[in-house]
Amino acid sequence: MKKFTLVCLALFIFSFSTKAQTGYDIKLNLKGCQDTSMYLVRYYFTSNFIVDSCKKVKNGKIQFKGKEDLEKGVYAIVGENKSSFYFQIFVNEDKKFTISSDFADMVNTLKADGSKENELAFTYMKYMTNKSKEFGKIIQESKGRKDSVAFLTEKQKLFSEETKKFEDDFSLKNKGSFILDFLNLNKEKYPTEIPKAKNGRPDSTYQYFYYKAHYFDGMDLNDNRIIRTPFFADRVKKYFETVIVQHPDTFIVEMDKFFAKCTQGTDVYNSMIGYLTYKFENNKTMTFDNKGNTVTFEKAFVHICDKYIISGKAPGVYTEETVKKIKERVDITRNLLTGAKVPDIQMFDSIGGKAIRKMGFDTAKTTVSISDLYNNNIDRIAPLYKSLYSVNAKYTILVFWAEDCGHCQTEMPKLQENLAAIKGKVDFKVFAVQTKADLFEKWCKFIVDKKLDFINVYEGIPFNNLRDKFDIFATPVIYILDKDKRIKAKKLSAEQVVEIIKIMEEVDKKKS
Repeated sequence: MKKFTLVCLALFIFSFSTKAQTGYDIKLNLKGCQDTSMYLVRYYFTSNFIVDSCKKVKNGKIQFKGKEDLEKGVYAIVGENKSSFYFQIFVNEDKKFTISSDFADMVNTLKADGSKENELAFTYMKYMTNKSKEFGKIIQESKGRKDSVAFLTEKQKLFSEETKKFEDDFSLKNKGSFILDFLNLNKEKYPTEIPKAKNGRPDSTYQYFYYKAHYFDGMDLNDNRIIRTPFFADRVKKYFETVIVQHPDTFIVEMDKFFAKCTQGTDVYNSMIGYLTYKFENNKTMTFDNKGNTVTFEKAFVHICDKYIISGKAPGVYTEETVKKIKERVDITRNLLTGAKVPDIQMFDSIGGKAIRKMGFDTAKTTVSISDLYNNNIDRIAPLYKSLYSVNAKYTILVFWAEDCGHCQTEMPKLQENLAAIKGKVDFKVFAVQTKADLFEKWCKFIVDKKLDFINVYEGIPFNNLRDKFDIFATPVIYILDKDKRIKAKKLSAEQVVEIIKIMEEVDKKKS
């Protein structure tokens, strides 16, 4: 059975702001255009949406027109096959304008009539595109020269100075414009003066912390326009996937800092709630904390759900029904985070299993019949129980498996084989739980055939609610518990168990 996934159930109800609906009318005169259809595509975080189309393009004459306002942001003009990207346009205060260009030299002939924002964007694009072409010619020119390195270095310096002057002048003249906010999304913030480390080299630690601290400088996270650009999604994904340390504790701190800069209910806020919730729930990476315990990203998942979703601080992201399902999921996960003490469970070994089957538990089908059998035989049943808490070992390897599970049939013998490497060297025991009572005979045979030297038990009387208590939606599920039955590691493969125990043993040695 597949695990419940929040985003599959999530209905993102991003409430786009609406103002007085004056409509839009965007005309394109594209000389040399051979397409007979054109599309107006809106960016929205990690997705693109077709918001309008023109199916009767003649001689490059295109019109996108509607009675409702377009959302402010960046849009792409896309050709007939939907992969032919031509250029981007800005929709801000001006929503009725004309763009013209000649396909023979599209960049240099782009003009905007009725939209100052697009005219500014085209001016910037023309300069940068031509400068790039100019430098490309210089690179070609340098080939074969004896002084190619010095030649390119000098030209690169001049190129950098000229482009910086252009950008500084452009920024000064157009301060406060959306085009500058847009360009800022794609600019890296590096320190200009870097102190030297003890080895005399530039201090890389200083560079990293400066870069991290200034990563979002100039980015207004309360401006919904930035989420409707092609850069915003890549920008935030880069920060959360590569810039910061990939550890759940770090994520919790950085996530809270990010949301503190946002206003609840904005498109940026809502989208990031959805993105990070999905990211944390589906990240199966396991790492270690400073105490040598394993940590999974479920910790960050529980945090974002508790603080923002279940608390009611993200009403525009998920439906009430989905929030209810999220809470159910989080309540299970919260009790199984690393360091949590698992509940005790009462099981039966093969001998006890035969005894309770003779009492009729193998044929009892209803809750009432099972309860009656239990109450009538409680004195005979009690001595047969094998308790998880009665296992005395430094490490208890708790395994849930099913005899009819093909993966389990491979993993269980492999687990025994791998554990042989530390047997007698490390104090451990395996408490292996067969989850399906109806497979009793096959389970007994498998144990004998594979010579599983574990504490082999099964749930002959289904009172333990294993599925919710231990998050068992598929088998096998393997936990490593300490002597107090607190979770040290979870959701492991047979290959990982010995490796994790060895790491924990090394940590213990260093502590002592």
